[in-house]
Amino acid sequence: MITITAYRDKPVAVFGLGRTGLSVVGALVSGGARVLVWDDDPNRRSDAVKLGAVPVQPTEEGWQGIVALVLSPGVPLTHPKPHMVVALAERLGAEVLGDIELFARTRPEAAVAAITGTNGKSTTTSLLAHILTTAGRRVEAGANLGRPVLDFAVLRAGDAYVLELSSYQIDLTIGLRPQVVALMNISPDHLDRHGGMDGYVAAKRRLLEMACPDATLIIGTDDEWSAQLSRDLTASGRKVIEVSVVRELTDGLFARDGKLYRGGDANPLADLNGIDTLRGAHNWQNAAVAFAMAEALGLTPDQIEPTLAGFAGLPHRMEVVARHGDILFVNDSKATNAEAAAHALAAYDDIYWIAGGIAKQGGIATLAPLFSNLSKAYLIGEAAASFADSLDGSVSHVISGDMATAVHGAYEDAQASGGGVILLSPACASFDQFDSFEARGDQFRALAQGIQGNGNSNGNTRHSDQNRRRAAGGAR
Repeated sequence: MITITAYRDKPVAVFGLGRTGLSVVGALVSGGARVLVWDDDPNRRSDAVKLGAVPVQPTEEGWQGIVALVLSPGVPLTHPKPHMVVALAERLGAEVLGDIELFARTRPEAAVAAITGTNGKSTTTSLLAHILTTAGRRVEAGANLGRPVLDFAVLRAGDAYVLELSSYQIDLTIGLRPQVVALMNISPDHLDRHGGMDGYVAAKRRLLEMACPDATLIIGTDDEWSAQLSRDLTASGRKVIEVSVVRELTDGLFARDGKLYRGGDANPLADLNGIDTLRGAHNWQNAAVAFAMAEALGLTPDQIEPTLAGFAGLPHRMEVVARHGDILFVNDSKATNAEAAAHALAAYDDIYWIAGGIAKQGGIATLAPLFSNLSKAYLIGEAAASFADSLDGSVSHVISGDMATAVHGAYEDAQASGGGVILLSPACASFDQFDSFEARGDQFRALAQGIQGNGNSNGNTRHSDQNRRRAAGGAR
């Protein structure tokens, strides 16, 4: 745990007692602060009390005298409108901040690599941590992914903190000074929380601008918003390394046919072909960004390249969870928008697609060029009817309603046609039917592994020849 001592003997409020909120409570209490907490869930309040906090409803009388409010990233700071506790803190003269800011103030000299972007940041965070660890560095990785930052150990010089940061966390942070920052990409997401696209892009820009003056900024420039940020920051004198998977660069890192190159060098830095966990152009970008970040943190290409093949990948991100004969089951539950789902749809052929939930702005209209990869779609959740309208005339589909119906229906159809890939890549948030995308993916995995099919149902075993051919679609 990273102990927060700056508020010793002072009252601090913590609002929102999920995993991050409880880690904040523990760090503050251990540092001697008087911690007032609130969450609508009485079980969470009880958990905070066990850590030494006092539950107090957020009122001017109850919170009088607080010097700071530590806000859960999920609580609206500015849009659609500030949460009432934010307005209350302002009236009481208390600063509003998040756990990342507490970390930054407590560990100002720490070596930090920060990763943000709409898609790909979790895989890149995990891959960079894997590269550094395999090369012998001690690493703590997480923040938006996995463990909250204040649960990390205190590292020594030469070690590194690898932080995945959401736009919500960036909004609550002003003092983080990472030595390396990566912006993966930008596409429309969380627009209600940022007042539109300009606000969302501004949040990503703030992280890049917060970095140390001599920091290395690594930017995926295959979308116009990120490309413009790259141009602006380069013009301001910052050190920027571009990454692309759609064009060759004269300066920077790019991917071609599954190989990573540095601009101006004819010899590849690494060959990703044959690495199942880095299949597809989106993973080539993840690998290129992680490669550039590892170099910026002092590793050589000869140290980095051998580590890539050992990357285990992440659950719920194009995760092969079962095989029954010539039928492959792929869990891509983390694909909560169309942009993310596009990667999986481009990586396979003969897809029996399970999609739906709470749709993001724009639905699945942008996926139309990939509909030719689909054999049939099985639609679940709130978005089923609207997705059916988008697929009409292009893709055979059925409104399955729930996950079990979709999985069994897809399996029967794939069996009848001689095989295929049953892909959960919902292009939607999960909260209409599940508590999280993890819960959604876990149910898909359990259903897939519970099917009594012919052949091997172990997601870690070898492909059949036919599935090898289907899997090869990742280089498309």
